[in-house]
Amino acid sequence: MSQNNNVSSVPQKGFFGHPRGLSTLFFTEFWERFSYYGMKAILAYYIYYSVAKGGFGLEQSTALQIVSIYGALIYMSGIIGGWIADRILGIRASIFYGGILIMIGHILLALPNNFTLLMLALLFLIIGTGMLKPNISTNVGLLYEKGDNRVDAGFTIFYMSINLGGLISPLLIGWLQVNYGFHIGFSLAAFGMFAGLVTYLLTSRKNLGELGMKPTNPLVGAQKKRFVILLVTALIIIAVFTLIAYVTNTLTISNFANLITILGVILPIVLVVTMVSSKSVTKTERTHVIAYIPLFIVAVAFWMIQEQGATILAAFADTKTELSIANLTNGAIDFTIPAAWFQSLNPIFIVLLAPLFSRLWVRLGERNPSTVIKFAIGAILAGSAYLVMVIPLGTGELINPLWLVLSFLLVTVGELCISPIGLSTTTKLSPEAFRSQMMSLWFLTNAMAQGLNAQMVKLYAVISTEQYFLYSGLVAIVLAILLIFISPKIKRMMSDVE
Repeated sequence: MSQNNNVSSVPQKGFFGHPRGLSTLFFTEFWERFSYYGMKAILAYYIYYSVAKGGFGLEQSTALQIVSIYGALIYMSGIIGGWIADRILGIRASIFYGGILIMIGHILLALPNNFTLLMLALLFLIIGTGMLKPNISTNVGLLYEKGDNRVDAGFTIFYMSINLGGLISPLLIGWLQVNYGFHIGFSLAAFGMFAGLVTYLLTSRKNLGELGMKPTNPLVGAQKKRFVILLVTALIIIAVFTLIAYVTNTLTISNFANLITILGVILPIVLVVTMVSSKSVTKTERTHVIAYIPLFIVAVAFWMIQEQGATILAAFADTKTELSIANLTNGAIDFTIPAAWFQSLNPIFIVLLAPLFSRLWVRLGERNPSTVIKFAIGAILAGSAYLVMVIPLGTGELINPLWLVLSFLLVTVGELCISPIGLSTTTKLSPEAFRSQMMSLWFLTNAMAQGLNAQMVKLYAVISTEQYFLYSGLVAIVLAILLIFISPKIKRMMSDVE
């Protein structure tokens, strides 16, 4: 029996009116995101803080580049993870083994300072997240029959798990980092992924049945041999180029950032061309993939701003924001805000607002804005989140942290218009033979954004902060307006799934 037919064997209600399997995926994703966002909240500081403060003492711009590269590779690796699920392991096994690799990565980060160990830890995290992240989202989509109007609401609930983890972990790990050091913080992140694996093991069989156990398009016969040959060849080529770069002293962070930016642009193009040209894709499915392209581009513009919360805005919070509550209250309250706490603003707003948006989309019924319009609104709000940051920067003094709160609020409302809707739309538009790889394409919006951000951090270092926020915000808004202009054609191409 194919995995698509297994949907009917899964209980269709039992978790807030949704399939019971959503609870397993909800709590597994909660713990995985707890580990991810907690670690990422202090990663930049770990790299650019002085050795005396427990860091490596690198330049701030270099640290921000490394975090952007890491973020880009996290989402690029989703292509490999989606392919492995579709062709070799199946969705469920990919989720489990990915979680193990993530836990190993966090354990390595918890060990004493060593830059090589740091790079190795990030490698484990990149591969593990690539296997887990796109496949757990695909698994959510498989819980619902085609045409089930609960899908958008289900993904919004699932999205809450991401942000509950992202809310709690920076507060705890940021406080631990300030009071006990970086490695204690990373240890808590490792525990988070361990808890996620335990949750998955204890509940997946009961709540998910056989759903996602088998690959949808498995390798057969000569394909297996060809895969092994290609894998070995690719590993040899990577090893040779790495050795050459090391010997010639061209293996630098800047050069690697350039490579990641190029890959961030090329990989989505290759994946789209592969799907459009595949004989396994029907004419209707091909039209859906083409309609997906402008949504992809606007999502990239959105994620470029949203993901800078962990780089540009993280550094801004650390160096250009008044963190002393005593200075803000004339000494009434003696407390200094850990800079990592600002990373919890986005998930706090998500948790507060996601249930409202989930109900809103259902209540609106036929008046519900189309996917295209939701994307445009999200990008406009993201652009506005940067435009408001221009206002307090003229004084040259440390800014009131409430401006950062407002900026995070605007981008979060935009995120609720794009991210859960993007997940849902991706499952609806995905060709049958490319389910996991289509979800990987969605995560490549983030990969491309962070690949481009690896270059944007250089721009941030050479132009004024006001100019940076102004131009970045305007670009997102202009792209959103263009999307609105072409929305009628896109909606016609998506008419059978809207």
